[in-house]
Amino acid sequence: MITLLDEDEPRWFPNPIEADDEGLVAVSEKLGTERLIEAYTRGIFPWMKMDYDPHFWCWFSPNPRMVLFPNKFKISKSLQRVRKSKKFDIRIDQGFTETMEACAKARRPNQESTWIEKDMIQDYAKLHSQGIAHSIEAFSDGKRVGGLYGLALGRVFCGESMFHTKADASKLCLAHLVEIAETHGISLIDCQVHTSHLESLGALEIPRLEYLKLLQDSMASIESIVDWSNI
Repeated sequence: MITLLDEDEPRWFPNPIEADDEGLVAVSEKLGTERLIEAYTRGIFPWMKMDYDPHFWCWFSPNPRMVLFPNKFKISKSLQRVRKSKKFDIRIDQGFTETMEACAKARRPNQESTWIEKDMIQDYAKLHSQGIAHSIEAFSDGKRVGGLYGLALGRVFCGESMFHTKADASKLCLAHLVEIAETHGISLIDCQVHTSHLESLGALEIPRLEYLKLLQDSMASIESIVDWSNI
């Protein structure tokens, strides 16, 4: 039986430990900033809407969980050369909504449509205005050619999505996120689910229970350890 969340109680979720390995925790009619923040602090994230009526949002906490420990990030020699060449201008929070929209349009293997819906973009943009959600972008000749976005909570960055229209652009954004993490004390980058691309960059899968423990240890406060306005 799937739990339908109460729109009058946006901070309530079932215990994610009780979900099966696929990780479906609950469904809801709406997202909402209060519910989103509560979800991420509990190791839960919205992944997609049902593709049939009533098109509820589905909330997940998969087992295992894909994560990137900053000190495990793998940067190839070729990417190091691109980084040193200054081919791309890497910026922070220079068009959060535009970065989300670009991620929504990105084509992905074995995926017919995007999970990044209009109402999701609106709610995450509100989190950005609250200083919780952030984007890192790569520009070339003044044009946005790559980027990523996610939520910064405590000593965790909860990565949501990436895109690129030029080779290596999104990888450099991730490399910049790792640099921020190592400089300012972010201990964990959540990648949610396995992809071979993330694995090639050093991400790995860990049991859900281990992830939830790491998350708890890294969120004594939900305020990000990073002052994003000054980096």
